[in-house]
Amino acid sequence: MAEVAVDDGRTGTGFTWTPQAGAGAVLALLEQDCADAVLGLPAHPETVWDVMWAGVHEAGSGGVTTLAMAAVDTALWDLRASAAGHSLADELGRRRNAVPVYGSGVNLHYSLPELVAQAERWKAKGYRAVKVKVGHPDPATDLTRLLAVREVIGPEVSLMIDANQRWDLLRAKHALRTLAPCDPCWIEEPLLSDDLAGHTRLRRELGVPVAVGENIRTLHGFRQWLDAGACDVVQPNVARVGGVTPFRRIAELAALHSVPVYPHLLPELSGQLACALPLPSMVEEVEDASFGALGLLRDKGPVTVEAGELRTVGRPGLGLEFAFDRLDEVAR
Repeated sequence: MAEVAVDDGRTGTGFTWTPQAGAGAVLALLEQDCADAVLGLPAHPETVWDVMWAGVHEAGSGGVTTLAMAAVDTALWDLRASAAGHSLADELGRRRNAVPVYGSGVNLHYSLPELVAQAERWKAKGYRAVKVKVGHPDPATDLTRLLAVREVIGPEVSLMIDANQRWDLLRAKHALRTLAPCDPCWIEEPLLSDDLAGHTRLRRELGVPVAVGENIRTLHGFRQWLDAGACDVVQPNVARVGGVTPFRRIAELAALHSVPVYPHLLPELSGQLACALPLPSMVEEVEDASFGALGLLRDKGPVTVEAGELRTVGRPGLGLEFAFDRLDEVAR
């Protein structure tokens, strides 16, 4: 978490996020270089982001640098929207009042009955799309699991699959041909996330829509993928790319390529961003992984999810009231 204060006493609260590695390095960069770069600047998120980037990117063009910058940037957007009495979605320029939600889960290790039960929960919540992990040594195992999910959700619900970088090009081709009867809406990260040429070739040769972006960290990186025609959907993570400011720039760039943006994780913030995106979007709801589900918020948060749709509740700023007194307990 980060708090940004201005001369008149107003403050904004931001955050960054990494599931495991690098938290100490991010904190050190945030407390030292990021703070030194922005002290005394006007509290304008885009101005601050550009100055901060110029000061810290020699430590790396992405990774700990953009993760640290995200904490400052989200705090500044919280401050700006709160000062105007707007929610983040309205401050960014709301384009829609509701966004479809798709069910998602870290479920590769689930037994078949557990996976089916999860699909039944998704169906009961009214999700219009769901996403299942794939990547078992034998693609026939994935096929059995996906067909079981398809039977539960029915033909009208979109089914996406996510390989989490588990395949090389040869195995990806074999697996995707095996899984074709499931009619996947997209394959997410079938290859290593840095393999631009491989994804381009796979998309061209098999014709299966490709989703990437959770591990692309900069606007320049997204430009390379979009210019290469390597993807059909991009999925920037607002923390990993450096905050709301670069997220907006990525979204505008993607719109120029007619590629939709489906934000990665963090539905309490991603849902607000999705309401202001140039192209229609969906929001990922990973089961038991939102800020609220993890017990990190004091209340229900700035969005609601009902009947498969996410709506904002209109709170000023980011609308996130973190339970700071419970953070250590949750982390354990």
